Amino acid sequence: MARTLASLPAGSRVTDYISLGVVSRAIPREKIDSILASTGKASVRQRELPAHLVVYYVIALALYMQSSYREVLRCLLEGIQWLTKPEETVRATGKSGISQARSRLGAEPLRRLYEQVVVPIASEKTRGARYRT
Repeated sequence: MARTLASLPAGSRVTDYISLGVVSRAIPREKIDSILASTGKASVRQRELPAHLVVYYVIALALYMQSSYREVLRCLLEGIQWLTKPEETVRATGKSGISQARSRLGAEPLRRLYEQVVVPIASEKTRGARYRT
């Protein structure tokens, strides 16, 4: 018997099916902590949104573009509670808290994370995978 072609329901996006757990496996907390330490952006004191969670939050914003900031934060906190240490208490904050946390973080840690994580999948010998090769 022939099988029908499987497809996602109409109107759904890949991000509806990719969990933040996948992101946290692809980008381990240790890597983020290392980058935060090297850029001087590691959390020095307990905050509502520690620096490593702000990094995951910015990544989640890109995945869930259609959702509000608070909804993305809610999903993030629900999805990666197991990433926090037992002594860390994280709770959802308001829009101003989110904005302050993103301002404290700045762009440099995200730039460095991008440089370390985003690499070509294809080898140099893969035909057509690179521009003008």
